[in-house]
Amino acid sequence: MSGSTSKRYPSELRERAVRMVAEIRAEHESEWAAMTKVAELLGVGTPETIRKWCRQAEVDAGQRPGTTTEESAELKRLKRENAELKRANAILKSASAFFGGRTRPATALIVRYIDEHVGTRDGDGLRWGVESICVQLTTLGAKIAPATYYEHRTRKPTFREVRDEELKAKITKVHEENYGVYGARKVWLMLNRERAEHEAPIARCTVERLMTELGLAGAVRGKVKRTTISDPKASKPLDLVNRGFAPLAPDRLWVADFTYVSTWSGWCYTAFVVDAYARRILGWSVSTTMTSKLVIDAVEQAIWTRSREGTDLTGLIAHHDHGVQYMSVAYSERLDEAGIKPSTGAVGSSYDNALAETINGLYKTELIKSRRPWKGCDDLEIATAEWVDWFNRRRPFEYCNDLTPVEAERAHYAHHQTPAPAGVSN
Repeated sequence: MSGSTSKRYPSELRERAVRMVAEIRAEHESEWAAMTKVAELLGVGTPETIRKWCRQAEVDAGQRPGTTTEESAELKRLKRENAELKRANAILKSASAFFGGRTRPATALIVRYIDEHVGTRDGDGLRWGVESICVQLTTLGAKIAPATYYEHRTRKPTFREVRDEELKAKITKVHEENYGVYGARKVWLMLNRERAEHEAPIARCTVERLMTELGLAGAVRGKVKRTTISDPKASKPLDLVNRGFAPLAPDRLWVADFTYVSTWSGWCYTAFVVDAYARRILGWSVSTTMTSKLVIDAVEQAIWTRSREGTDLTGLIAHHDHGVQYMSVAYSERLDEAGIKPSTGAVGSSYDNALAETINGLYKTELIKSRRPWKGCDDLEIATAEWVDWFNRRRPFEYCNDLTPVEAERAHYAHHQTPAPAGVSN
């Protein structure tokens, strides 16, 4: 047999063995001989066991230095309590991080936590059992009994639970494939777009609940850095828009602006030209300097995009801020060549070019912040091209009744076979 003799033999037997050794000691040539005889009479495994009992009895009686039985039991109790406290603290810390501070998570989530952590050891501490985890979860506010846990594990999952697991995989896929910036609303729209006709519609509240469980969320807009540097002496075009960024057709109003991006090799700048009707990005450019070439390249691409579609841009209005790049002679001449009318808002008013500011903000939030740090202009340019294609063709826009910008333009021309004349409708 293995293990401590104090657990294998009853205390009454140990006390009797000690008494018998004292009683027959005089009848034997040595104490060891007496111990050997007592071990034989009581059926104890070895005389050494009897010797240990006798020595411990002497310590308990104060006849020999050492740790008494009572002190040893108290020390073991304290060690056990300390180990249990360490385990409890470790469970509470782990559960708080897992549940994100929620007072009463769903039972399925609690069961999943127990499954993932049962049998865990924190260093040389006690093993995390089902009962110990349940006790600490109850303290944390996530009350569950061990019986409930075992019952939940053995029962078959409900239809809702099976569907939730399927939806979680789809939600994660949609979120990851769209730069990780979609909130519950856009994920809900994409799931319903992609579902088969025979499948039931997916509720928005279901998507919100499952995204919360998965720890997924949409991107949040940040602060804006000022990039507009105006020339107070330069002549400026009139404001032909008056904050009316809702034209009735494409190619009546374009808005332009540029923003900054921090890279390892220094600052880079990205310029955009956006058609206000469906918020479609028609032209863009990336450069390491804030020169007129940056904005001319962007508008050049926008003109090329529309000319490839056979669009007449005569009378179109191009609205921008008072930056020296947009006030340059080269930029003004290029607009004039294409028959485009320039327009500027008031100095220092972000509302007068709010649409362009919005596109800049989405660009920074959905691409720049989520994928930083950036090495330099080259990888930024490639990533911007990919983002613009995604933005125009795959990102649903609430302003466009949840169509993509390209889809919104196609829908307009499907109802209006002949493109409307250029001009802005306020």
